[in-house]
Amino acid sequence: MSSQELVTLNVGGKIFTTRFSTIKQFPASRLTRMIDGRDQEFKMVGGQIFVDRDGVLFGFILDFLRTHQLLLPTDFSDYHRLQREALFYELDPLIDLLNQEHLLQPRPAFLEVHFLSRNTQAFFRVFGSCSKTIEMLTGRITVFIEQPSAMTWSSNSFPPQMTLLPLPPQRPSYHDLVFQCGSDSTTDNQTGVRYVSIKPDDRKLANGTNVLGLLIDTLLMEGFHLVSARTLSSEDKTECYSFERIKRPEAFTMNKTLKPETTIISEQSQKKKICENKRK
Repeated sequence: MSSQELVTLNVGGKIFTTRFSTIKQFPASRLTRMIDGRDQEFKMVGGQIFVDRDGVLFGFILDFLRTHQLLLPTDFSDYHRLQREALFYELDPLIDLLNQEHLLQPRPAFLEVHFLSRNTQAFFRVFGSCSKTIEMLTGRITVFIEQPSAMTWSSNSFPPQMTLLPLPPQRPSYHDLVFQCGSDSTTDNQTGVRYVSIKPDDRKLANGTNVLGLLIDTLLMEGFHLVSARTLSSEDKTECYSFERIKRPEAFTMNKTLKPETTIISEQSQKKKICENKRK
C-alpha cells in the first residue's frame, strides 16, 4: 500500500491514519470535502489534517466508517455528544442510527451489596450491572491482613510484632467482588485481623458495620441511590442493599428548556433548507 492511499488526521490531539477511501465513502459528508481540500477550515500541517474536535468520539466515527456498524461499549452514555460530532461531519447514515430513541434513553446501573456479620467477622459481596463500577470499587478497596513479623529469637519477640499485608478484593467475575473484615483464626491458632480501607478515606476498619457504612457513603458519593434494604435469609441473616444510578447524557442537563431531539431535528432542518435554497 502506497503512502498516497493513506491520510493522517489529528483530531483533538489524537492521531488517526486510515485510507482515503474510508474517509470519502460518503461523498456528501464534510469529511469528504475536508479530504478534497474543498473545506477551507481544515489545512494540511506537517502531513496531517488537524481537526479541532473530540478525538475519543472520532474513534467511534472512524470505526463506523470502516465497518458500517455502530458498535459502542456497554457503558457508553455520550450519545448526544456523538450525535453532535456526526452532525459536524455531516454523516447522515450515522445520524440516522443515533436518532433511534432506544439509544438515547438513559440506562440505569444497578448494584447490590450483600453483607453478612458472623461472630467477629463480616463478609461482603458486591454485584454490579456495570463492570466499570466494580473496577472502580476494586481500585479503591484494600484489605489489610494482620500477620506476625518474621520470628526472632530475641527475648522481646513475644508477643510477636504484627505487620499489615495489603491485598485487593477478590473478583469472581467482571460483575462482582468479595472481601471480608474482622478477626479470624489462622492455621497456627494465632488470632489475626482483616482491616478494610476504601479510598479516599485512609482509615483501616475492622468492624463490619463501620465498613458497610463507609461503603454505602462511597456509593452515594458516586451518584448511586439506595433503593431498598432487606434480609435475604432468616437463617444466616444476610442483608442486601440495592442501589441504582441513572447516568444521563450531558445534553439533558445542559439545556433544560429544549429536548435533545428538538435540537437535533432543528439542525437537520436547517441543513435541508440550505440545500433547497441552493437548488433554487
